Amino acid sequence: MRVLVMGGTWFLGRHIAEQALARGWAVTTFNRGRSRQDVTGVHAIRGDRTEWEDLTQLAAAGPWDAVVDTSSSEMAPRDVLMAVRVLRPRAARWVHVSTVSVYEEWPHRLLTEGSRVLDCPADADASFGYTGSDGSPTTYGFQKAGAERAVSETFGDQSVLLRPGVILGPGEYVGRLPWWLNRAAAGGHILAPGPPDRRIQPVDVRDVAGFALDQCAEASTGPLNVAHPEGITFRDFLEAGLAVTDGVGRFVWARPELLADHGVKQWTELPLWRTHRGVWSVDCSRAVKAGLRCRPIAETVADTWAWLQSDGRPVDHPRWAEHGIGRDKEAKVLADLL
Repeated sequence: MRVLVMGGTWFLGRHIAEQALARGWAVTTFNRGRSRQDVTGVHAIRGDRTEWEDLTQLAAAGPWDAVVDTSSSEMAPRDVLMAVRVLRPRAARWVHVSTVSVYEEWPHRLLTEGSRVLDCPADADASFGYTGSDGSPTTYGFQKAGAERAVSETFGDQSVLLRPGVILGPGEYVGRLPWWLNRAAAGGHILAPGPPDRRIQPVDVRDVAGFALDQCAEASTGPLNVAHPEGITFRDFLEAGLAVTDGVGRFVWARPELLADHGVKQWTELPLWRTHRGVWSVDCSRAVKAGLRCRPIAETVADTWAWLQSDGRPVDHPRWAEHGIGRDKEAKVLADLL
């Protein structure tokens, strides 16, 4: 199997490259070479995917049985459109990593692949879309919906659209799980967002990588929601972090109303916490039927801590600094609870 990974040096792209090599596949990666070293064993090609000349030089290195695109998260739809058009004659299949943010009703309603998707042209530029007053929809969601359209219109039934929610695990650059782990290790009274029995559905990066590679060789087509089918309660998620860090802290659970009164920002100051009904109501049954298998989330927590103790964060990324509540602010909220 010959596969081209758009990206391939950090987090999901790196895991995809490593797992593809472990399967005995011939792996080409395409990136600018600015993040991390390439995975040993890949054929690395340097270039900027927003430049037509770089893409045409890349195409000359083909053909490939499949392309796995992990690097379009900050690309305008028209840039994705240019890439798929240039590479279409040299690639039989395109597996595109998208997001649940493409849905009109995310994060408010239960989502299936039949849920309505935001409307964005395949040739839209980076200015298309808007972010709603309550944080949904988002410009990001519009942009990703346009990118999906570019892929679908070009590759047709040889396109697969993976729509994950939150991806965690070793190599994470966003900083959600690492923040909780570091906070657990610090101990003391730890502010936690109630209710503790709320189930969340983050999925391990290694499971997403394996599933993406499976789709290179399978007959699946169209969208697939990628989330943990069983999930985990927020209590068990946080307690798993406390256990692996040998923390001596105690979680203090706060009602959403109290957190709102203190101006605690959902999704960032207490990572993974959001009160909208549909955030963790993603139906992934179609992906499960297509072969998605997810390890226990507690294993993801443990392996991420082990990675943090060895490698630390893989790249400097601005989103890392967005996550986590300041200790002074946390103390003020805790004062109302203790």
